[in-house]
Amino acid sequence: MSDDASSRGRLVSVVLDETSIGRGNLDQEHERLVAIYDLVEINSFALPGHDGGPYALHISLHDKKLCFDVRAQEGEAIVRHIMSLTPFRRLLKDYFLVCESYYAAIRTATPAQIEAIDMGRRSLHNEGATLLAERLDGKIDCDFDTARRLFTLITALHWKG
Repeated sequence: MSDDASSRGRLVSVVLDETSIGRGNLDQEHERLVAIYDLVEINSFALPGHDGGPYALHISLHDKKLCFDVRAQEGEAIVRHIMSLTPFRRLLKDYFLVCESYYAAIRTATPAQIEAIDMGRRSLHNEGATLLAERLDGKIDCDFDTARRLFTLITALHWKG
């Protein structure tokens, strides 16, 4: 398979709209950059019924909704999907509470306690990836690992630092 064919069903860039999302503090920006790097490094991303790619993903917020603006690698607009974040609210709240517990536990808890909290954190992360994949079903095709990386980016957009 040629390099061109192997790169078609994937993202080659992810851009966050600074106007609608805004810049974060240094920790937030670092988390966002790491999430984008991980997502672009390894992903499976395609549009049902569209024989194209590779893709560039531009993410913005519109009226508290997440907008996935999928473009050709060269920047030509292909499709825009706007997704409500309401179904993610409880999950994000729980996820951040568990993350706070995890970071606090690292300083004082036993390895077994830390591992238990981390398992809960990973479970919530997987739940978020599953919900995201369900919400994107029929709009964007991605594997579970890509949905996980996209959810990581969503958490990085909402992380308070």
